[in-house]
Amino acid sequence: MTFKLYLSIAMAASLSHLPTQAAATTPKSQAAVASMIEADVGEIIAGINSRNIDEATKFDAPDLISMESMREPSIGAKADRDGLSMAFKYAPGWHLTMIDESVDIAKAGDMAIYRGTYAEDSMRGGVPYTHKGNYIAGFRHDADGTWRVHWSVIAWQSPSQKK
Repeated sequence: MTFKLYLSIAMAASLSHLPTQAAATTPKSQAAVASMIEADVGEIIAGINSRNIDEATKFDAPDLISMESMREPSIGAKADRDGLSMAFKYAPGWHLTMIDESVDIAKAGDMAIYRGTYAEDSMRGGVPYTHKGNYIAGFRHDADGTWRVHWSVIAWQSPSQKK
């Protein structure tokens, strides 16, 4: 498997774990829910950047489906965790930075779509590389009161290039 494929698997694995913890008193306003989802995405990114697999994957939905071009979909939280673990091993310099994000909440308040753009930096043979990517995730407010990602799509905007 190539280094680029490892990073792609890891990005899919990590970013597809972006649910939002919510107590039984989940805020009713769409703005409050959107803020919660954005904050949890921030926690996931912090987990990735610190190589903390538990933090990076703590919001997985058990039935998560993660899709990215040039690879088969990952199905299930374990597959995403395994992919992210592999990326941490093979790409220790991998780092994500969110550039922008938005969250759309369904009127019924039970589903949300997260959209974000990120910068992904890595090292190849001691040379820094970077590229931008898009991340789209479908969140569902599960019966236990927790927002979880049930599907995600990652699409690069450009190939990696030297910084």
